[in-house]
Amino acid sequence: MLRITTVDDGATLHCKVEGKLAGVWVTELEQAWRERAARAPHQALVVDLTATESVDLAGKYLLALMHHKGVQLIAGAPYMNALIEEIAAMDAAAENRSASRRPQGAKS
Repeated sequence: MLRITTVDDGATLHCKVEGKLAGVWVTELEQAWRERAARAPHQALVVDLTATESVDLAGKYLLALMHHKGVQLIAGAPYMNALIEEIAAMDAAAENRSASRRPQGAKS
C-alpha cells in the first residue's frame, strides 16, 4: 500500500510517500507527478521518502526519471539515502556522457 500526502506552500510542492513504492503504486505516483507537473510546470517539487519502506525496480526507475526532471528527493533511512545517492550518481554519469558527445564549443 502507498500513501501520498501533498503540501503546497506556493513555491514548492512537498509530496510525502509512505509505504511500499512497488507494483501498481508506482503508476499512482507517476500519474500524480505528471498531473501536477502539467498544472504547475515551474513549481519546485520535493519528494519525501522518509516513510517509504521499500522501492521495487519500477519505483527506482520512476524516482530516477523524476530526479532527472528536477525533482528533489529526500530521505532519512540509510537504505533510502543510498538509493537517492545511486540515482544522483546515475544522473550525473548520464550528463557527463552527454556532455562528452557534444562538439567542442557547443552549448547544452
